Amino acid sequence: MIDARLITLRVFARCGTVGATAELTGYSPSAVSAQLRELQRVLGMQLLTKDGRGVRLTATGRYLVAGSDALIAEWESLRAAAMEAGDQVQSRFGLGGFSTGAAQLLAPLAATLRSTRPLLEVQVLEANPARCFDLLVAERIDLAVIVAMQSDSYGEDDSRFEQTVLLDDPLDVIIPSDHALASRETVTLEELASEPWITEAAGSTYHALFTAAFAEVGVIPRIAHEAVEWETQIAFVGAGLGVGLLPRLAPLHSAENVVRLRIVGKGKPARRIVAAVRKGSIASPLIQESLGILQVRANRILTARPEDDL
Repeated sequence: MIDARLITLRVFARCGTVGATAELTGYSPSAVSAQLRELQRVLGMQLLTKDGRGVRLTATGRYLVAGSDALIAEWESLRAAAMEAGDQVQSRFGLGGFSTGAAQLLAPLAATLRSTRPLLEVQVLEANPARCFDLLVAERIDLAVIVAMQSDSYGEDDSRFEQTVLLDDPLDVIIPSDHALASRETVTLEELASEPWITEAAGSTYHALFTAAFAEVGVIPRIAHEAVEWETQIAFVGAGLGVGLLPRLAPLHSAENVVRLRIVGKGKPARRIVAAVRKGSIASPLIQESLGILQVRANRILTARPEDDL
């Protein structure tokens, strides 16, 4: 079993402050400080040094944290193998994911696990990709569903995690139901290039995806309005303010005066949805079962929408 104080040190290395470490681990700031002091005492190493009003890792501390990656991965692998060999399951399972991922993928997964494993305590946390990775390090969650293009804090080659592709989530066009093209099932970006578009502000991940799609077809779209949340964008479209892109994973929920069309031809944008776990834990029977459930649910959504919005 990995010492909880080492996990706390690893979280501190990522967060940089005692307060942020406390928030992620669920301990109080005083408990985090006590754990770090006790770890230094037990190891006989100076892991932290004063830095203004706070503390930071020493070179020894940074070396210990970096070297512990392999130790954590080995423990996760051993724990997964032991669970499978003894036909046992863990008592708690934490899930984390971005808004639509949590609603459309993790909530059904949690419901299924509660049915198939009634003794398992399942907790779902909605969080952005960077925080999901932090929660994995802190062992607050065991599996995260993220948008790969948003996880710029961690790369696919990060030795602490393993990632499994769940789906490439296409972005569909949403237009007012009284639009001239509303009776169509598909549309090209070129056909809507002159429309007033609704998207996120420049500098955001989705704005970059939006502009890249139009760049591929050699068109400069006219951006009329900006919206951050999908619900806001849907409302703008429903009000007749323009057209926008909506991930197929995101439901319309019977929005008034809005229809969804699939994009065909060049420039079809999509976001990659992946499941991330701690390195070594992917062999866990519970994680393998969960990945299978997630992939079935994802495929169902992709094939059902937009004709039959869930």
